[in-house]
This record gives sequence, structure tokens and C-alpha cells, in this order.
Amino acid sequence: MRNIQIKDYENIPRSVMATGNSYSDGTTLQRHSHLRCQCLYAITGVLTVTTNKGSWVVPPRRALWIPSSIEHEVYMNGYTQTRSVYIQTNIAIATGLSSNCIVINVSSLLHELLCAAVDLPLEYTLGGRDDYLMQLIIAEIARMPELPLNTPLPQEPRLIQLCQQLLQTPSMEMDLDCIAKKVGMSRRNFTRLFRIQTGMSFGHWRQQACMLAALNRMELGQPITNIAMELGYTSSSAFTAAFRRLLGAPPTVYLQKK
Repeated sequence: MRNIQIKDYENIPRSVMATGNSYSDGTTLQRHSHLRCQCLYAITGVLTVTTNKGSWVVPPRRALWIPSSIEHEVYMNGYTQTRSVYIQTNIAIATGLSSNCIVINVSSLLHELLCAAVDLPLEYTLGGRDDYLMQLIIAEIARMPELPLNTPLPQEPRLIQLCQQLLQTPSMEMDLDCIAKKVGMSRRNFTRLFRIQTGMSFGHWRQQACMLAALNRMELGQPITNIAMELGYTSSSAFTAAFRRLLGAPPTVYLQKK
């Protein structure tokens, strides 16, 4: 497996390149950006990636697509193994890959391709087997479904302060009237502005923030009942039902390794 500093190799004459890394629990990659687009894949551990526009959680066997030049910080929850491919921006645009950060599912085929790619030479032979493997990675990334694992951030100062506080200590407990009063707005103005600036209702945003926090706590082995209570759900069954509605599977299934 090749473990390299990507900044030293971004200008190699290949449209795609790959790296692999391992990180101890709690490692933080400080804010940085890349000349190329990145597909950041978590084999183990849970990644939390933040930008000026929001926060994304990447559970095991999922990946985050990060367009070029977007500054981002990465936090590793648990022992983390990653595989990344870096794709030239013009190739990503031509393929129709997203211009925004998104979490994607990772198929069994894409998993195997990403794991194989890190063993290829940096300047692999064009027109041969290694080149075809890299081109297949691009095609497979393009067909992966997007997953609802992000919390976009508003730009209004009072709203962004509220959201940052809730990302640190997410909870379903405080009612909407109290939250609107806390930021000095009427309920109507609060809900209207929040939807305009984030693209979703506050209720949906808060539930998503709670579920992303739950993923991190589940990876650390915390019991579902404890997580549900800490996040302000009335019972573990209410939490499980909300988790299934948002993520398509109960908590006990979602983090299982494929």
C-alpha cells in the first residue's frame, strides 16, 4: 500500500492517482485543499469532514466526494483506514461528477478497485490494464448513489452560531419556539430563513445532526439506549425508527462491515 503526501504528486501526468493511509483514533487533518478532486473512502473508522458550507459524516464502507480547491478538515473517529483517489478536475467535470461535497455508497466492485489502485505505480502505463482499472474507478464513482449524511451550514451569523453549537451537542429536546427565541427571531422568520439558507427545515436538519452524532458514538461501541437518551429521544425504539427513516436501515445493521 502506498502512503504518500498528495501535495508532492498532484502534478504527475496521469488523470487519476491513488493513496492509502492509516490513522489512530482522534487524528485530525487540519484544513487543506487539493488541486484535484478527491474520493475519500473509509474502510474502517468514521470520518467527520467539515468545510465552510457544512459537515459530513462518512461511516465505514462509504466515501466522500470532495471537489478540487474546497478547503476541508478531516477528523478520525476510531482507528481509521482510508483509500483515496484523486481525479483531475476536467475529467471529473466531463464525467458529470458532483461540484459539491457528497457522501456516496461504495459498491463491492468499487471497494475492490480502490484497494487495488493504491498498489499501482504512480505513473502507470497508459492504455494498459492499470489505466483501464483507474478509468473504471471514475465510472463506478459516477454511478454511486448519494447518501443523506450531511448538515449544511447557514450564513446568517445567529443561525450559524446555533448550528455550530448543535453540532457540538446535538439534541432533540428543546422545542422550536424556544430555539427561535434563543436566536432573537420569531418562529416564522426563523423557520423561513433557516430553510432558505440550508435547503431543509430546521427539524430535518436537527434530526440529521443527531443521526450523524449517533454514527460516531455507535462506532465507539456506545449502547443504542444510551445514545438515544443522550440525543433527547423518548426511547431507543423512537431513535431506531428515526434512524431507519433517514438512513434506510436500523442502527444495528447500518455500521456492519460488508
